Amino acid sequence: MATAFGGPSGDSRRGVSSPRPKGREAKNTFCRNVTIYGHCRYENSKCRPPHLLNAVLNQNENAKKRFNVDSPSFTPLQASTNGSVTPSSRSAAISPKAANAAVFTPKSQRSTVSTPSLHTKEPSTEWQAQDFQEFVPQTFDGQMVDPASSSLSFDPFNTSSGISTIAASAPAINPYAQDPSGLGGASYYQNANTFQASPAYHLYWPVGPQPTGLLAYQRTAHDFFIPDSLREDLQKKAEIARQILPNTSLPHIEQYHSLFCLDTSPQRNNAPFGYASWIYKAISSKDGKTYALRRLENFRLTNETAMRSFQPWKRILNGSVVTIHEAFTTRAFGDSSLIMVTDYHPNAKSLADEHFKPVPRYHGRQAASSHVSEQTLWGYLVQIGSALKAVHGAGLAARLITPSKILLTSKNRIRLNACGIMDVVHFDTARPIADAQADDLLQLGRLVLCIANNSPQAHMNMQKSMDYISRSYTGRLKECIQYLLSPQPQPGAPSSPTSPNVQKDIDTFLGGIADQFASVFDSELHAQDTLTNTLGRELESSRIVRLLVKLNMINERPELDASQHVPGSTAANPSSGWAETGERYYLKLFRDYVFHQVDANGHPVTDLAHVLDCLNKLDAGTDEKIMLTSRDEQNVLIVSYREVKRGLESAFQDLVRAGRASKN
Repeated sequence: MATAFGGPSGDSRRGVSSPRPKGREAKNTFCRNVTIYGHCRYENSKCRPPHLLNAVLNQNENAKKRFNVDSPSFTPLQASTNGSVTPSSRSAAISPKAANAAVFTPKSQRSTVSTPSLHTKEPSTEWQAQDFQEFVPQTFDGQMVDPASSSLSFDPFNTSSGISTIAASAPAINPYAQDPSGLGGASYYQNANTFQASPAYHLYWPVGPQPTGLLAYQRTAHDFFIPDSLREDLQKKAEIARQILPNTSLPHIEQYHSLFCLDTSPQRNNAPFGYASWIYKAISSKDGKTYALRRLENFRLTNETAMRSFQPWKRILNGSVVTIHEAFTTRAFGDSSLIMVTDYHPNAKSLADEHFKPVPRYHGRQAASSHVSEQTLWGYLVQIGSALKAVHGAGLAARLITPSKILLTSKNRIRLNACGIMDVVHFDTARPIADAQADDLLQLGRLVLCIANNSPQAHMNMQKSMDYISRSYTGRLKECIQYLLSPQPQPGAPSSPTSPNVQKDIDTFLGGIADQFASVFDSELHAQDTLTNTLGRELESSRIVRLLVKLNMINERPELDASQHVPGSTAANPSSGWAETGERYYLKLFRDYVFHQVDANGHPVTDLAHVLDCLNKLDAGTDEKIMLTSRDEQNVLIVSYREVKRGLESAFQDLVRAGRASKN
């Protein structure tokens, strides 16, 4: 039987066929000897079927159907020198020049529009490694966008422009390549030699949310310390107060040294004093306290009596006024400068920085202006009103109630600053004190109006600003602002029911907002109670420190008095191993019980609650008994906290007596 290879596509399903093909099938059928043996010995004599031509045709048709042993092997194409593609022989190897082939470009990208090429240079005849830009990891504190190329910060929402900008601004030198080990030098620790302005306060913050719904006797570790927000605020103030410049060129001014400039902008600003003003932090060599020094550059004193105008300001002791200590002139800066010394409030900022300073965001987008609550505005009015009451009562005028000259020392806590300077600068052209005091109320109204509208120029468009006040705040606040902005009534002017002449002074103003005084005063009392409770929690924390000091002075001390040892004597000193004998021995075991706890597997146990619980019970001397085990687990002592405390006090008194005997 013969297998049929030719015929239509459906012939492949035929299992066998006749050895004598008929009709058109005979033309497409060749000798079965060729199929079986690969050749036919009767090809030129007896065999009737065709051998060569039909075999080729039949092989081509079989190749279209399925793979078989006669399928042609794969032959790769080779690019010739003229760019044409020619088939290569099986034995021919791939030429190294194939690496210089043109870059493959899909047909979908072939268009008339030119696209930027990924390769910056034409391939040469000799094969070379392609140049890639070296990867450089970015640090968290560094700029991801080159400031020279763009003055705006990176926008994560605009990925198309942001990624290209980052790639273009990446430095060409990898700092890690300079240190192969990556373990030493500044190449591993980024910015190792730079000065850190402030510590990383976030490292002190708790990780994860604190548990809520605890029982009355349950506590967390954070309950034993002051709140994190208060602690961070106090640490920031202490850190800023200690800032110094080691290689500063600022001079010493009389008893003030270690000057540190507090201005946030290096530009000269002649407003509002008419002179360039600078402010420094300095330490007094007389009392060691920190003060703020305000300097007026190139100030020439024309009248000696002008300096006496500072004397009444020294007697102003009000919680809402920055206290003034002294004023003098100096030439330490190379010119004639006026120096005014006031109290220093670390980490304070002006109301202009708090409410009017823009907060730039990605690509110039500004943060949404925050609405100032009415309670905050009433707090400002009450505090400044209290300050003006003290100032006007002394026959003075503040003369400068602007957002840039009012300090925000803590949350909603403000103080009038730079008072008294205008009295010296404009001493010869001073206005009547009544007009200056009336102008203080007018400036206060403008201040509240600008803060409420979140605009330093709100007073330039009164109608629009007052419409915003009417929509956003109560009518009581609007009436208060209108009273402050109203002109001073002329003496002897007639009064009418529609426009009555209301006396405009600080006493009348404070009488009109007396109810708000009660609200602000109540808030301050609550804040004081909170601070008092926090202070009470820290009051007895020193008792634990005293216990730790006593324990560490006693434990592991080999001798009570080393001077009693006789040189050259082989006898053991009775005082040797003093901490290992008597009642001192269970003090050592108590130390292990408190600080060297281990679990069932021998792993260390770091339980702060256990440490604080044991030390507080030791301080109280309770009758609770504990089991103390030696390190070799051969001795077990059962003692109470009262006995441990008695042994601690007795051993410590022995140390004190031995120390006093050596002095005598």
